[in-house]
Amino acid sequence: MQATEAPFPPKQAPKPIGPPWLRRLASLVSYLFHPIFMPALMCLVIWRIQPAEFAGLSRNTLLLRFVTLLMLTIFFPLLVTLLGKALGFVQSIQMRVSRDRVIPLIATMTFYFWLQQVFSHLPDVPKIIDILVLGSFWGIILLFICSIFFKVSMHTSAAGGAIGLMTALLFLSPFNVLSAFFITIIIGGMVGTARLILREHTPFELWAGYVIGLAVQLGAWWYVG
Repeated sequence: MQATEAPFPPKQAPKPIGPPWLRRLASLVSYLFHPIFMPALMCLVIWRIQPAEFAGLSRNTLLLRFVTLLMLTIFFPLLVTLLGKALGFVQSIQMRVSRDRVIPLIATMTFYFWLQQVFSHLPDVPKIIDILVLGSFWGIILLFICSIFFKVSMHTSAAGGAIGLMTALLFLSPFNVLSAFFITIIIGGMVGTARLILREHTPFELWAGYVIGLAVQLGAWWYVG
């Protein structure tokens, strides 16, 4: 008896472009600046360039706040994604198709809402961190809505958010953070270029991500005041 092919074979990802070393470099950039790590990474950047923002926090309190952020932005979203993959609700943890993003984005939205509510009621959380968390929460909502209709790059959304946050810091900080601002723009460009080399997104999907990320962080800055 002759085997029949599946009526809907899995969608094959386009082959990356460029020599092997360039593809490996693009993959490294994609992993290092993965959207799941960006809130924690931006918190570390702010702590490094704006230590005065955290002057009122004891070492133990600062550690507790950071661990809370790590749990709700990395550990729990990653756990839900891996469980979804194990149970067959998510085809690939790389989420190349929009339907794979539904459960992880809903779960991440819930965790970010939880984090935003906790941090917004703590008087010792710096204003710039409030902006970061609120903007990230709004960004997840917009990504989820957009995913219903078309695919958007979550990598460039996170990169655009980082640029938006650094833009707010330019005006809020009493110190010169211009160099950090330009470094963030360069990294944001590297992320978009890496995703193009790996052919994970079209230029429209990349630019849509940048616009969403930038808009939500600037909007959060305006809202927080």
